[in-house]
Amino acid sequence: MHHISNPSILYFGTPVVLVGTTNDDDTFNLAPISSVFWLGYRCMIGIAAHSKTTENILRTKECVLNLPSVDQVGAVDRLALLTGSNPVPAGKVLKGYEHEADKFGRAGLTPIASTIVKAPRVLECPVHLEAAFVAIHPFAAETGIGNIRSVTLELKILRVHLDESIVSDENPNHVDPDKWRPLMMSFQQFYGLGAQVHPSKLASVPEQLYRTNDTESALAAGMVS
Repeated sequence: MHHISNPSILYFGTPVVLVGTTNDDDTFNLAPISSVFWLGYRCMIGIAAHSKTTENILRTKECVLNLPSVDQVGAVDRLALLTGSNPVPAGKVLKGYEHEADKFGRAGLTPIASTIVKAPRVLECPVHLEAAFVAIHPFAAETGIGNIRSVTLELKILRVHLDESIVSDENPNHVDPDKWRPLMMSFQQFYGLGAQVHPSKLASVPEQLYRTNDTESALAAGMVS
């Protein structure tokens, strides 16, 4: 039986992403988020309006979306309740956040250079998505600017890096879902994916039919690099 409820959050299950950005002093920032979805080579992320990551993306117009697998859960958890902002925003102080300038060191992760953007990739993550900022949309704008605490950022994926361990044996441009074990967050807890529960009719559609101009642009950029 269903009943009316009033949960404080509605995180029913989304992938974890480590967003790599460049600070104004050319050092790196790394932030875990779990509000994200993709359509083609476009991505929407939900993030605090006044975070260091948001500040960096709006200033540099770029970032890297690093996708950890379940194997990186310890490193991701070490980034929790850390912020690159100094001083720590009041809202984060209430949640117990502390300032940390060296996020990579604190997490035990390795920054490596990207090929298009200046923001860092995370060596240990199986997926790196170099991205450019496209647009911003504030949440709750209709209630007044003082109530805006979160924003969504539209990003365009410029280049995809896949670890060979998750790539299909038959097709280097296809991620094998039986090899890729993304780290998921559901109601503030970490989970992995289980085994496939049922064959999908959608999988009968060839993936190449989903290609867009963005996809081809990323391919062309790779050919001339």
